[in-house]
Amino acid sequence: MADRRDRPAALVLDDGALFSVHEVSEVCGVRIERIVEVVEHGLVDAHGSAPDAWRFTATAVFRMRRAIRLCDDLGVNLAGASLAVELLEELDRLRSDVARLNRLLHR
Repeated sequence: MADRRDRPAALVLDDGALFSVHEVSEVCGVRIERIVEVVEHGLVDAHGSAPDAWRFTATAVFRMRRAIRLCDDLGVNLAGASLAVELLEELDRLRSDVARLNRLLHR
């Protein structure tokens, strides 16, 4: 597994694809134990009965990567990262709504 800092800042994932815990480990640049921690904390949902069988959506991978970066880069714990991810997602939704409303307004 390469150092997380060697990973590209932007990542494009197929929305319809499911990713194994090993693929998520590579994408996020962390050990599988860290992914288990994030799942057990409830930050993302894993489809499957055990870590080796888990599958993750692209949205879950993005959330996990974002949460891990918050923990590593800013030193927040998983509870703080969970709250921050939820707020950032809400901000993204609101920005999208504002952009859509601006387009309607300027027709």
